[in-house]
Amino acid sequence: SEDRPLWLGSIKSNIGHAQAAAGVAGMIKMVQAMRHGLMPRSLHLGTPSSHVDWSAGAVELLSEAREWPVGERPRRAGVSAFGMSGTNAHVILEEAPAEEPVVRVESGVPSVVPWVVSGRSGAALRGQAAALAGVVGRADPVDVGWSLLSTRARFEHRAVVVGGFAAGLGALASGGPAVGVVSGVVGPVGRTVFVFPGQGAQWAGMGVELAAVSSVFAARLAECETALSRFVDWSLMAVLRGDVGAPSFDRVDVVQPASFAVMVALAALWRSYGVEPAAVVGHSQGEIAAACVAGALSLEDAVRVVVARSASIAALSGGRGTMASLGVSVERAEELLVPWSGRVSVAAVNGPSQVVVSGEVAAVEAVVAECERSGARARRIAVDYASHSAAMDVLRDEVTEALGDVAPRAGSVPLLSTVSGEFVDGSGMDAAYWFTNLRSRVRFAEVVERLAAEGFGTFVEVSSHPVLTTAVQEIVEASGDGVVTGSLRRDDGGLDRFLAGVAELWVRGVEVDWTVPFEGAQPRTVDLPTYAFQRHSYWPEFDCAPVAVADEGTAADSEFWAAVERADAGALAGTLGTGTDV
Repeated sequence: SEDRPLWLGSIKSNIGHAQAAAGVAGMIKMVQAMRHGLMPRSLHLGTPSSHVDWSAGAVELLSEAREWPVGERPRRAGVSAFGMSGTNAHVILEEAPAEEPVVRVESGVPSVVPWVVSGRSGAALRGQAAALAGVVGRADPVDVGWSLLSTRARFEHRAVVVGGFAAGLGALASGGPAVGVVSGVVGPVGRTVFVFPGQGAQWAGMGVELAAVSSVFAARLAECETALSRFVDWSLMAVLRGDVGAPSFDRVDVVQPASFAVMVALAALWRSYGVEPAAVVGHSQGEIAAACVAGALSLEDAVRVVVARSASIAALSGGRGTMASLGVSVERAEELLVPWSGRVSVAAVNGPSQVVVSGEVAAVEAVVAECERSGARARRIAVDYASHSAAMDVLRDEVTEALGDVAPRAGSVPLLSTVSGEFVDGSGMDAAYWFTNLRSRVRFAEVVERLAAEGFGTFVEVSSHPVLTTAVQEIVEASGDGVVTGSLRRDDGGLDRFLAGVAELWVRGVEVDWTVPFEGAQPRTVDLPTYAFQRHSYWPEFDCAPVAVADEGTAADSEFWAAVERADAGALAGTLGTGTDV
């Protein structure tokens, strides 16, 4: 219409004849015009062609820039590219619909989100981090994290930044370490094992911070509290919080059930992130949690086992026995125990140089002193009972009778028993088994060695503090490459700590569902810096210098440029397709 003419312009007036790139250049010009709401004038327009009847239609030349307001219909533009052969390519562009503002529900905003970054090389990863540093403070961190997750490809060199994005990205860009930054390179990873430790991972407040921000963890912890309430007269959450009047972790019949509950809840959280175990292993009482997670014991039966056993141990304790950790091989430990035969025995073999002994207090203290005299590490464990020794024999009838109603079943996940050293399906984990688990030596190092030899290369310690990861790492490194990580740490039990453990797996190539931290957050995708391409030139470089010559016709000096051979110039090297790092 006359009030809304078709405005005609040209990219050629801006940049000259672009040949094959003319159509693309025209598209870029019109996209930018839509973004800025301005139709740019075409330069150097003189007298309109007399061969066109300009009065016959509503077509006018864009000799001046004009505002391009938003009207009832979206902005549209046609771009034509005319080839020398007569080819005419025409594209219609239309602006995208305006984005509706996203109203977030405050309760749905996650407390911690990961920023996942990757590149085809270490230099590209550092370049990505440097580019991303520019968006810190200018965009919602939830939106940035979601956009990194949903709009970027995954490459071999990886990093995850959890909180402290400015400092973390800065350190990552410079190649240095930083708190909250996990990086690594994808490689072969074996099947995943969940590892459940025995006593020793507990600390006041464990699980409380995580329960406040993770619905999955909190829900499983609540199920454990409900199951425990049938057998104990104290509240699990009150114990974890350290409420006034709640029993403390000094009691074995409190610390073992509480540790069990946190481990089982952590296993549920790991699974919610898509990390499923191909096998489970439990150390001492940790095998109860392993059996529950594997499906060999129902939650109620598992709670019955951990409560009844710990109650029997509590009734027996009273300073007559103790345990100690020695930094020696099992062979050396057995040599040290010879003078106290029958009074101290090897309770657990955790690694090549990690052994636990158990027995009478005086004898155990003498073994610790002998280790210290020889320069070996040794420390007494703060317990007043001697698990995994002959001291437990007096509990055989009591434990088996208390657990007579336990109904084990074949589980859904293979369990490698630290009692027998063999894979079991769980159907034989009855009352007699759980007494044997308490009485016999823990063959932890042996089963980890077997798993590593059979293709299990990813080990996750599912606990409130990593007490076995060092031993597992030592065994795995001796067998080859592997990934070993924990879940939480003492006095560091929030979601950021857990996500760091998840990141340890992801940067090495284990599949992880990173959408979990964003659930309920209503994130938007935002523009991010483009990929930090690492460009390499494969063209020879020559130094050029002017050479003065005399023009014979005029006798005047003139100059021309000639290439000067470089002494170090050599043959070109390279392969097809390596010109750019993508």
